[in-house]
Amino acid sequence: MDSKSGITNFSAYVPNQAMSRTAMVDAIGWTKPSLKAFNKGSRRYVEWDEDPITLSVAAASSLELNTIKQLCFASTSAPFLDRQNAGIIATALDLPTTTHCFELSGSQRAGSSALINMSKITDNSILVAADCRKSKAGSPAEMLNGDASAALSLGTENVLAEIIDTETIYADIVDHYRTEKSGTDYYLEDRWFRDEGLNKIVPQAVSKLLVRQNISVTDISHFILPVPNPSMAKSVAKTLGIANEAVSDSLYENCGYTGCAHSLLMLINVLDKAKADEWILLCGFGQGCDTVLLKATSKLVEKQRSSISLKNQLKKGKVETNYTKFLSSSGLIDIDWGMRSERDNRTAHSVAFNKTRDIYGFVGGKCTTCKTPQFPKSRRCVNPECSALDTQIDYRFSSIDGKIKSFTEDWLAFTRNPPLMYGNVDFEGGGNIFLEITGFGVGEISIGTKVSTTFRIKDIDSKRGFHRYFWKAAPEKSGHHV
Repeated sequence: MDSKSGITNFSAYVPNQAMSRTAMVDAIGWTKPSLKAFNKGSRRYVEWDEDPITLSVAAASSLELNTIKQLCFASTSAPFLDRQNAGIIATALDLPTTTHCFELSGSQRAGSSALINMSKITDNSILVAADCRKSKAGSPAEMLNGDASAALSLGTENVLAEIIDTETIYADIVDHYRTEKSGTDYYLEDRWFRDEGLNKIVPQAVSKLLVRQNISVTDISHFILPVPNPSMAKSVAKTLGIANEAVSDSLYENCGYTGCAHSLLMLINVLDKAKADEWILLCGFGQGCDTVLLKATSKLVEKQRSSISLKNQLKKGKVETNYTKFLSSSGLIDIDWGMRSERDNRTAHSVAFNKTRDIYGFVGGKCTTCKTPQFPKSRRCVNPECSALDTQIDYRFSSIDGKIKSFTEDWLAFTRNPPLMYGNVDFEGGGNIFLEITGFGVGEISIGTKVSTTFRIKDIDSKRGFHRYFWKAAPEKSGHHV
């Protein structure tokens, strides 16, 4: 492995909604008094119009995309089993059609395994990882889990953290599993996971790696071990002889365990504060263990000064206390939305294909004669004082902010989070587009409210299991890591 290859940029995205664990215990704690042990902080969760694809677009959109040649998407909860989810992400990011897109899944190591594989690719690449794992109401997993995404750029120029070496051990120890039909994970005892899994397999992988690199455990400044229960990471660190203060923040208190994205999310949290030449040891566990040894460079400090930290992202957001609303957002309760929801919303796939870049990339046009932006792009300029023919060039609205020009809070139209909000958005530099609005509560929008665009689920065809995507107006820079 080229010692100069590594992480050249990073970004994370957490949903704006956080469910209070105290409210969860108040609502469902009567079923299991043991749930009170998790009565602390809040967990992030996706709204009905978010999924691993939209989370990944939100995280990756803050990266430099001009030279990207490959994109890898890691997830165990991607919406499509036989449609390339990574391709949707690449299209939303408006990457060239020559971009090599591929995916990894299958275990909680998908994120760390993808990092190992991508570190061997010298071309400029992006790795995005996201999970939105459903859990049964009243289960410990419901308390422990969270939803989020992480994105890393990898290459050989301006490296922020060098990937020095990696090690992997495979072991089919089943601590939990989910099948295509089950929908939610089935968990075995924590003691089995901890004693026979973490405490035996992780030290094997770590020791082999450190011996090969002639590095002592006392040299490790940041130890990353993503596990649902944060106390287990400290137990493994103690077994290894790693100092307790080197154990990285589990992000439990106001995020939760984000599945295969969590190792990368914790890594981003470390990169937000690591100092030059510090050693970072990242582990991923799930039917074995991945270990990745990284070394921070002096260029990392420059990145830290110019970015919004993950920690600051997690300080923001709306804390929800309505447990049934939380359940509804993930489809765990079946609400009667009335007759207006009884409609056939089948997608016209031929039209969707022909307009893919318009819809997913949010690419409109800009007249080269009068400089008027418009969406969608057409042969004739919409400016009545111009009306020039065939003068438009591509113009991407997804990276431009705007202001609300008009809006409606519609309590009669169907949406899974009423009221349905929509209106006209005036974009900076020109362009007036009618969009749905998301991320605002009732009465929070006014004329002139600043908004950013965000890639979201437009509609769900429940009869055929298909998701349609488009861009919506959201609170300005809502949750973005830039």
